[in-house]
Amino acid sequence: MADYFFSKEHEWVRVEGSKGKVGISDHAAHELGDVTFVELPKVGARVKQFEILGSIESVKAASDIFAPVSGAVVAVNTALETTPELVNESAEEGAWMAEIELSDPSELQNLMTKSQYDDFLKTL
Repeated sequence: MADYFFSKEHEWVRVEGSKGKVGISDHAAHELGDVTFVELPKVGARVKQFEILGSIESVKAASDIFAPVSGAVVAVNTALETTPELVNESAEEGAWMAEIELSDPSELQNLMTKSQYDDFLKTL
């Protein structure tokens, strides 16, 4: 079973084994409005927790996407290059942006569980 973890910047990581798929939360997708462009990282890139992973643009705003975990990018969701609106349709499922081979699984302690994230959203 996969475990979801969330950052205060509204990214999520769904961990399965030593890899995690990364995307933005439903809340973030709703706040952005209609997504028009997603800049994905390159496969092979090394990322650090909370540093820029890519970017996303919508009719309302442009925003950086931050890596919720450190590691190597092993795959990207190329479907987002031609259909960025998938983020609005399925932000926490089909619209994952990158898959990262976790270099330090203990970093997950710096993130929130789904219930903690839901509580966090109530404070915004």
